[in-house]
Amino acid sequence: MTGSATTPLADLPGWVRLFRAPNPGPMTLTGTNSWVLRAPGHDTCVVVDPGPADEAHLAALAAQQPQLTLITHDHPDHVEGLDRFRELAPTTRLHRPSAGAADGETLRAAGLTVEIVATPGHTTESTCYLVSCGDERLILTGDTVLGAGTTVVMWPDGDLGAYLASLERLRDLGAGLPVLPGHGPALADCAAAAGFYLAHRRARLDQVRAALADGAGDVDAVLARVYPDIAPDVRPAAELTVRAQLAHLGVGWPDRPRSGGPASHQPAREREHNPPFEPLDRT
Repeated sequence: MTGSATTPLADLPGWVRLFRAPNPGPMTLTGTNSWVLRAPGHDTCVVVDPGPADEAHLAALAAQQPQLTLITHDHPDHVEGLDRFRELAPTTRLHRPSAGAADGETLRAAGLTVEIVATPGHTTESTCYLVSCGDERLILTGDTVLGAGTTVVMWPDGDLGAYLASLERLRDLGAGLPVLPGHGPALADCAAAAGFYLAHRRARLDQVRAALADGAGDVDAVLARVYPDIAPDVRPAAELTVRAQLAHLGVGWPDRPRSGGPASHQPAREREHNPPFEPLDRT
């Protein structure tokens, strides 16, 4: 991604630490971001997304004395290690979102105030967290806004219309709000990043409309027209996004993916999915 809309955050606030999980790969970039937030003078902390079932990673997070654990969504690269993490940190409270639940609710822990911001679209239950520490604010976005590349609308669990509305909501939170994403570097401005994502998604929809007008008659034809250079390892994810685009446009082609990636045959809540980190002009 290029341009000021995706400018990395120069320095993390002093009350934020990144614990990156050791699960790098072509679809996780450098790994899943587990965030630890702690107000000055507090022994306890807030942990966001404990990540995969890696014992050393989970033990390092548990050693931070979490008072509250927040989950952005239920994909395994964010929650596979949750049960073990709770064994290691048995006193932590847990907020695990469900569809339509708790939007606008405020939580308090470790000297911080956390507002729950429901942002469905990537998945039904995807949630962001607006966190205040004194006069400072930032937002944790999971896979809704990433630090690099674009995310997948995980059809049929995800919904493109809901995702566009969620991006509009994030854009309207105001300029200069730092972003702590689920993958990739922290970003300097949530409003700019969300606006950039919106423009990209709308441009892709225009490309899909053009492909349909030119006679594309199945998902493969739309993929070939809209994503001509897609890498094989992210093709299943691109197919899910195309199906979400078609559903958004009211095109009722067969309702299940055909091809063989893990996202094509497992229920949405069980997929071992990580979003592709392709440039915006590719996906």
